[in-house]
Amino acid sequence: MRLSLPLQRMFALALVVAAGVFLRGYGHRFGVPSFWVKYGGSALWAAMYFLVFAVLLRARPREQALYVAALACALIECLKLVHTPALEAFRMTSTGAWTLGRVFSGWNFLAYGAGLASAYGLDRLMGPGAAKRRSK
Repeated sequence: MRLSLPLQRMFALALVVAAGVFLRGYGHRFGVPSFWVKYGGSALWAAMYFLVFAVLLRARPREQALYVAALACALIECLKLVHTPALEAFRMTSTGAWTLGRVFSGWNFLAYGAGLASAYGLDRLMGPGAAKRRSK
């Protein structure tokens, strides 16, 4: 039995979140180099946003989910340049650090692009017409 696309996306979302938590939380303990912990986590974070929006906007073309996710990632990264007492207090919590991050890095945009492109590509492989595209 094949899962519907929304269920496939929710399953993929759960895997991406688990991989991101593992990588960021435990990657160093398993000898994963800092570069991969930092930027791999950022790529997974962006992939998570694509999957969230792909689930929420399931009646829309996946490209729209991609554009909204890219915009959300860019806005959240730029929000790191804003420093207010409330934002700083939130960023010091685990939830704040994992959702908003703490320090702006232009390099994150490359990681986000890689994560978004990977998630979009895998979503295309799962979606309608995927078997036809794979056979070409």
